[in-house]
Amino acid sequence: MALLISCKPSSISNISFPFILEKKQTSCKSTKMGSFSSNNISCCVSTSSISTVVAQRKLPILLFDVMDTIVRDPFYHDVPNFLRMPMKELLECKHPTAWIEFEKGLITEEELTRKFFKDGRSVDMEGLKNCMRRGYSYLEGVEGLLNSLKENGYEIHAFTNYPIWYQMIEDKLKLSNYLSWTFCSCIFGKRKPDPDFYSEVVKHLGVEASNCIFVDDRMRNVEAAIELGLKGLQFENADLLRKDLSLLGVDISTNESQELTECSS
Repeated sequence: MALLISCKPSSISNISFPFILEKKQTSCKSTKMGSFSSNNISCCVSTSSISTVVAQRKLPILLFDVMDTIVRDPFYHDVPNFLRMPMKELLECKHPTAWIEFEKGLITEEELTRKFFKDGRSVDMEGLKNCMRRGYSYLEGVEGLLNSLKENGYEIHAFTNYPIWYQMIEDKLKLSNYLSWTFCSCIFGKRKPDPDFYSEVVKHLGVEASNCIFVDDRMRNVEAAIELGLKGLQFENADLLRKDLSLLGVDISTNESQELTECSS
């Protein structure tokens, strides 16, 4: 059964988001939050407008890890075969920090190519990327769950440790149909389970941590979320996640299921 974990109370609070943005000529300075800027967009905010928007914002906000939570991770399933070595050998031969640096946006793809193996041997980076592209796919049942959450008006964000290659996932699977690629490690320069990353996410969202539900397949990342006051769910499969979300009060019903219920009543 999927692991359902209750949250700890949190005092983290910030109501600076969302902003009401209007495109017009003004002397106001552009707004910057995290690594995102609203250049050429003026930010005109009143206390009343913020209160109204926050009040209308549907809670909880859902934060999803991506790899092996929404999308199949080719690194563990396909890359060893592409490199013609077992996973154990790959883990021993690869550079100990290069991938982490790439995920945090600290090195470029070209630098990763040079550093991929710690002994300096070459790697076919284009072939590796093609291998990854072929391997990306939705995990069974997850796309339907995301669609149900979207239809019910929930705000959904990716909260993932992944490099700029997240764009390859988007190009193939169009996750943006369901969520925003808001919190990627390569943009923020931080990785889960760094507490600072979670704190920055909550600050950016501008809600209490307890109003966020975080879903990840890795228990240590879930535990880190709970320490910061978020609700945490460890992902095992889509069916169990549906049940766990329902236990937390999340509406995952669809128009089709509602129609069936009405017909049977």
